[in-house]
Amino acid sequence: MKENDNVISVKGLTKRFGDFTAVDNISFDVKRGEIFGFLGANGAGKTTAMRMLCGLSYPTSGDGYVAGCDINRQADEIKRHIGYMSQKFSLYGNLSLEENLKLFATIYGMTDEEIKASSKKLFEELEMDSMRDTLVKDIPVGWKQKLAFATATIHRPEVVFLDEPTGGVDPATRRKFWELIYKAASEGMTIFVTTHYLDEAEYCNRVSIMVDGKISALASPEVLKEKYHVETMDEVFRIVAKDAIRGE
Repeated sequence: MKENDNVISVKGLTKRFGDFTAVDNISFDVKRGEIFGFLGANGAGKTTAMRMLCGLSYPTSGDGYVAGCDINRQADEIKRHIGYMSQKFSLYGNLSLEENLKLFATIYGMTDEEIKASSKKLFEELEMDSMRDTLVKDIPVGWKQKLAFATATIHRPEVVFLDEPTGGVDPATRRKFWELIYKAASEGMTIFVTTHYLDEAEYCNRVSIMVDGKISALASPEVLKEKYHVETMDEVFRIVAKDAIRGE
């Protein structure tokens, strides 16, 4: 990665709702191909921050760029350059795997020819080719998760936002999902991920920890563990967030 090749750049980003400051003057950069963990307890402000980065909410103040687009003035343009996957799968159970993939690809503005080529490649890579015509409601959670990732990345976005994507699945399935993340990152896609599983933070190139709307720590897992003289990211999180007023 180039030193200045930032796909996400945030300066003084703030979001207020009346007298409540959900996101309080945060600043950070994320490089192309980086796996960036965005951590924080419930209520810390990470979901609000992610919504601003995805062009779904406007900042009260501050600046930010995602894939070269200004979050204050180019919200619609941002959506063309990103993918998004949430914990609650946004797939349609009564449609087949192929129909779901085609639907989301069409929303992203892909042509029929592009959809055909990309779908073929994805189904082969995910070893799901024989399941094309299966209804989504009839496949296991792990396969749904793989399909949801495929729908979020079929248009080859510069950044994919993963909002607690492994919630509610078993450890083996979580490991397999992280293999997909590593592969996408190795191909130059930037991964911005929130998670409640602190062991997953170990897989990130860098992590930030939000506490009461502010970023209280930001570095690689190795640097943070060394700084706080602990062996796991769970221990780091407990130390950094011990005085939190908001959240769990």
